[in-house]
Amino acid sequence: MGFAAPGALGLSESLAYRASSRLARSPGLLLLCLSTSSLLAAASATRAYNPHVWGTSPAPTCPANRPFSSTCHASNTAPTYTYRIAASYSAKGHRLAPDTNLFTQKPFEAHKSALTDLKECKRQTDASRPRPRSGQDAFFVSQVGATSSTVFGVADGVGGWAESGVDPADFAHGLCDYMACAARMHPAAAAKPGPLRPRDLLQVGFDEVMADKSILGGGSTASVALGAADGSVEVANLGDSGFMHLSLHAVKHVSRPQTHAFNTPYQLSKTPERMLVQMSVFGSSPLADLPKDANVTSHRVRHGDVLIFATDGVWDNLSSQDALGVVSKCMLELGAWVEKGDQELGVSEDLAALTQADKASQKANAKSLQAKLALAITKEAKETSLNTRRDGPFAKEVQKYYPEEKWHGGKPDDIAAVVAVVVENSTA
Repeated sequence: MGFAAPGALGLSESLAYRASSRLARSPGLLLLCLSTSSLLAAASATRAYNPHVWGTSPAPTCPANRPFSSTCHASNTAPTYTYRIAASYSAKGHRLAPDTNLFTQKPFEAHKSALTDLKECKRQTDASRPRPRSGQDAFFVSQVGATSSTVFGVADGVGGWAESGVDPADFAHGLCDYMACAARMHPAAAAKPGPLRPRDLLQVGFDEVMADKSILGGGSTASVALGAADGSVEVANLGDSGFMHLSLHAVKHVSRPQTHAFNTPYQLSKTPERMLVQMSVFGSSPLADLPKDANVTSHRVRHGDVLIFATDGVWDNLSSQDALGVVSKCMLELGAWVEKGDQELGVSEDLAALTQADKASQKANAKSLQAKLALAITKEAKETSLNTRRDGPFAKEVQKYYPEEKWHGGKPDDIAAVVAVVVENSTA
């Protein structure tokens, strides 16, 4: 979640102060920047949003106006769905390595976790695998206890904490690890009885990060989803990480970023004790958004839909139309969405097979549809972030609010993208 200006000569100190890392450099300025009062935004400084107004980038491969068809059900039995998930990521300043910067979800296993302690679960997670090389961005995927529901999402560490001697990656990765553990252990780790909800899961993860003494401090945005077998998806979104819901070359929903000011998103924060003492001297208070501030939305998905959850390393460089174009091109070229005559577009009968590439192990791999989609999104965002001639959404915002800066090109940043392809179980 850092700030950079490739090819932007003459960037003034005023914009650099407002946007770089979202935290000030000196202790005095840091306390001022962390002050709640200093981050209250004027209405004109919030991020522009209109899901129906697209950018000026090239049009998607597929024609936009087509009649759509979906799977018909011969009986009155309600369909059930699974979410075939993959994640791709790339740290700022590093090349994208498609073979290694990739995660695919393990096959669903309907069993209850034997663990009952979240800290022990995280300890085992840390010991069992290295941290993904996603920089200060993080992601997670987990089934919910012994149910058929799945949770997944992303978190974006606030880079400015590094200037205070705090690694923001610890907060973001810790938050995701604790949320994954809480979901896996559900209902043992639930904050309250009843079905798991994304905002409640975010609260559990945040509480555990706050109590974890190995995580000294930091801050993060978050976008968390719970996909149920009946096709209902609930999302809790805090900050400027976000998601898109796509269906047969159409945008069904785009999340709206939450910001205090330009390039200053809502964020969960943990402030080290020494900084709290300094703040008390200056009479200021830390920026402290909470899980309850997350925007919660509900959605219905169907066979062949695609969900994209990503950090601002994607959304600062790709518009909604850009992302739709990438997904539509892949879905059509790989045969997941197909022409059905008379300009009608439908879901392929081979969709389930495309998301379950390895027939021997029944485990999705890099050849699976969801993996190729995640890699395509990450690759496009990475290339755009390094392109000094292609203005992405972030550049257009700078041009709108600070035209004197003459900002052009992409915005290099850490990137994490989680893609879920919805598959109806009767077709699997």
